Amino acid sequence: MDFAFDARTEELRAKLLAFMDEYVYPAETVAHEQRERLASPWDTPAIVEELKAEARRQGLWNLFLPDSEYGAGLTNLQYAPLAEITGRSPQLAPTALNCAAPDTGNMEVLAQFADERQKKQWLEPLLAGEIRSAFAMTEPEVASSDATNITTHIERDGDEYVITGRKWYISGAMNPDCRIFIVMGKTNPDGPDIRRQQSMVLVPRDTPGVTVKRAMQVFGYEDHYHGGHAEVVFDHARVPVSNLIGEEGGGFAIAQARLGPGRIHHCMRLIGMAERAIELMCRRAVSRAAFGKALAQQGVVHNWIADARVAVEQMRLLVLKTAWMMDTVGNRGAHTEIQAIKIATPRTVVGIIDKAIQLHGAGGVSQDFPLAELYAGARTLMIADGPDEVHQRSLARRELKKYL
Repeated sequence: MDFAFDARTEELRAKLLAFMDEYVYPAETVAHEQRERLASPWDTPAIVEELKAEARRQGLWNLFLPDSEYGAGLTNLQYAPLAEITGRSPQLAPTALNCAAPDTGNMEVLAQFADERQKKQWLEPLLAGEIRSAFAMTEPEVASSDATNITTHIERDGDEYVITGRKWYISGAMNPDCRIFIVMGKTNPDGPDIRRQQSMVLVPRDTPGVTVKRAMQVFGYEDHYHGGHAEVVFDHARVPVSNLIGEEGGGFAIAQARLGPGRIHHCMRLIGMAERAIELMCRRAVSRAAFGKALAQQGVVHNWIADARVAVEQMRLLVLKTAWMMDTVGNRGAHTEIQAIKIATPRTVVGIIDKAIQLHGAGGVSQDFPLAELYAGARTLMIADGPDEVHQRSLARRELKKYL
């Protein structure tokens, strides 16, 4: 594995770092001010659309898609350092580059599994950043960490599917620009193979029977920039059979294909969040004094900063190795590494942000610094995309298998 990034990656890194300095960081305060004046907190501040236009003008657009027909054609290893940079401003930068979840995962699903009509109708406007989307899998009544538990029914009635079920924490669904849901449910709930019971269908937001019921909070945040996390009810919502993605019974496999890249993208951005926290920690340490000397001279602060730097360097190398393996041996071949970064990265970054909060005192939990929101986001990722314990279980089984 070469530790030097190739010329194209270095060129994009330089452009993106300049874009962050010139446009994104100054826009953070502007976006908050604009949001306070919006008619609805779910509307998009004008500055976000300006950032999107500038990013597209500079060629910093759809960087996450490895398929050059639709995206930038970057490998996972090339995209990793770019996603890390966007993680330094997770509320604005990923959206500005059209590289924000859940749209990224949904675009990957459509690019890989959708038919030409579905791509024309939904993938193309998503690629252009004209609409947003949501992925509806998680349910409140069952442990959705086991996708075979899903209870939403997708029943065929002639030339239509009838969808009935209740979903929650459906990211992006509160955004009025969210026009399409990818819904996972069971088309064959009594089938003998529990991993062939599920299917995915495209459900437009304005379909009768679809109700976006409420916004779910995350540590008290409604996450407006992300488009919120909604509870959505499907009450006999009808869509054409042609809205099926792939084949009946293929939903579980599609979900697994979607989650592999999604997990590594989150981990890439988490490293950027940790870097932002370290930067804030250091700036605070050199600007504040306590008990007669600067915080930067306190031994405990030295330990926090040193431990944070070591941890970030470890996580970055593990994520880069995983990205390289995904490129060279595929997602299946990198299964162990994907699970390892999913377990280790959020946990590590939560600890770093926690120390940054501690160093900032009351300011660390306030709205005057991004640390509280960074913490909430990082801590949530210990649950999202499969709880850590599920990945630990699977990873341990793989290790034990070598000795059985």
